[in-house]
Amino acid sequence: MSPVRPLRSALLLALMLFGLGVPALARADTADTGAVQTVWRLLDYVAVDYAGAVSHGRIVSAGEYAEMTEFSASVRSRLAALPADAARVDLVRQAEALQRLVAARAEPEAVARAARGLAGDLLAAYPVPLAPATAPDPARGAQLYAKNCASCHGLTGDAHGPDAAKLDPPPVAFADPGRARERSLFALYQVIGQGLDGTAMQSFADLPAQDRWALALHAGSLAFRDVSAGERLWKSDASIRKRIPDLTTLATMTPATLSAAIGPNKADAVIAYLRANPKAVVAVPAGSLSLAREKLHQSLAAYQAGDRRAAEELALSAYLDGFEPLEPMLTARDATLMGRIESAMGELRGAIGRGAPASDLATKVDVLDSLFTDAEAALSPDAVSDVSTFLGALTILLREGLEALLIVVAMIAFLRKAERSDVLPYVHAGWIAALVAGAATWAAATFVIGISGASRELTEGFGSLFAAIVLLSVGIWMHGKSQADEWQRYIKATLGKALSRGSAWFLFGLAFIVVYREVFETILFYAALWTQGNGGVVLAGAATAIGLLAVIGWAMLRYSRRLPVAKFFAYSSALMAVLAVVLVGKGVAALQEAGLIDIRPLHGFPRISLLGIFPALQPVVAQLTMGAVLILGFWHNSRQKRTPAAAE
Repeated sequence: MSPVRPLRSALLLALMLFGLGVPALARADTADTGAVQTVWRLLDYVAVDYAGAVSHGRIVSAGEYAEMTEFSASVRSRLAALPADAARVDLVRQAEALQRLVAARAEPEAVARAARGLAGDLLAAYPVPLAPATAPDPARGAQLYAKNCASCHGLTGDAHGPDAAKLDPPPVAFADPGRARERSLFALYQVIGQGLDGTAMQSFADLPAQDRWALALHAGSLAFRDVSAGERLWKSDASIRKRIPDLTTLATMTPATLSAAIGPNKADAVIAYLRANPKAVVAVPAGSLSLAREKLHQSLAAYQAGDRRAAEELALSAYLDGFEPLEPMLTARDATLMGRIESAMGELRGAIGRGAPASDLATKVDVLDSLFTDAEAALSPDAVSDVSTFLGALTILLREGLEALLIVVAMIAFLRKAERSDVLPYVHAGWIAALVAGAATWAAATFVIGISGASRELTEGFGSLFAAIVLLSVGIWMHGKSQADEWQRYIKATLGKALSRGSAWFLFGLAFIVVYREVFETILFYAALWTQGNGGVVLAGAATAIGLLAVIGWAMLRYSRRLPVAKFFAYSSALMAVLAVVLVGKGVAALQEAGLIDIRPLHGFPRISLLGIFPALQPVVAQLTMGAVLILGFWHNSRQKRTPAAAE
């Protein structure tokens, strides 16, 4: 890869050839990509190289000044060639103003500002792909540079490669910070793809586009070395992240532009980090932590202005629209951090609800800002590994599947004890239908509609509460039949009627609800894991979890066959009671997260989501109430058993 700073006439010829024979269309969605990119690149060269032609109103290089005049005229004529359009009229007006600045030998800062402004408006009117579809691979870029560029530009970009002395004009020093600050990645990408006629700089258009972007990324990073400082700035300063929200901005922004906004030292460091780690700008999905931050600060502002209702709605939106979509991925990466953020957001909403001082809310928002920074680090591509992905896939399916497995296995064991295998198909049909419905939900959410945070929480909440109520009644009923003689009387008197077709369909519904609830949750977690690009590892974790669940289910069924009837019902009733308490806690917490139930935080109270224990008053009260009802039901059953015995 040879000189990027060539003879200007050769560059102009290359630019002209690039744009010839391609129709320019007026609409932004159909504008010719090549024509727009050519104009953008001309403007980029004017912005960067005009300083070498004019200084303090005097021409310092007649040849370069002539080419700047030619470049600005070419920009104007190319824009004027576009079909008539309101945007085109303004662009041509700006191009004429740029020509006047060049003709008047204006200061380089004014010319650069006008050229950059026109380039930005051009892309706003005629959007074209100015960035790679995915983040380039820095390691790949380094390999390509060593193979194709180091012989001229030097391995470190110092322009002292073994072939550099043979070249006229000499190669560009990519390690020169002054020049590097004026070059965007897109400008480098253009040169790599087109080459420069009249110089030793050949075209690398035969390389795939992603390789050319990787090469541009590496060449553009050689002048910026303070990666660690840039990482600290990027992760700690939300305002910097807001300035570079995507790959397009990273590809088109010059370090000089960023320097004007945040200062040269910070800009150089941030550019060093992002060009070494381009995935950082796409690490967090759209509509996520940045949205959550924005909504939280809007909520605080509304609360400080006295609009409590708006503050509540914005705080809820910060959770449902911002943070909640990231829960599955963050849970897979750092479940403890996810729990801390969820609790902190609940405390914030609780503080709004009880009318806490605005200073308290400001403190809570600051705490969440810090937690979000930790979450961004956890969600970074650098934080993922095959081991963490495997363990995430394994533990998620085990955790979500165990509750459903326990209930379904208990139902199957009960029917076998009752010698009613004819009803088993209803139970099996229930959990199989839940798996099919889960697959349909995934397909709909992926290809047809989106599942909102509120919909997810409402589905989990009402599903959990329904299952908890059913398990409450089943647990008390099983406890009442935990004596062998009582079971025998029940078999003879009512079993046939109790397990009628209606009851069989009830068992189908229960199996469907408890399994679908877990499948629904698992789908969201696995979709998040799958986006990390480790599909084989995810499948391995899922297969391992399925194997473990199968072993647990087999062991439970085998053990239940050996249990005496009394013990079977005693153990089953205890299992149903525990699951009912767990699910009612989860259900109330999910409805709180959906904004259907207010939040009263319990500071210092433990959070054990596996057991449905959350640091808020409502789920704790719901669990205590469920426990009290179960104890009362069990006590009533025991009293009923003692009464006949005393009568005898």
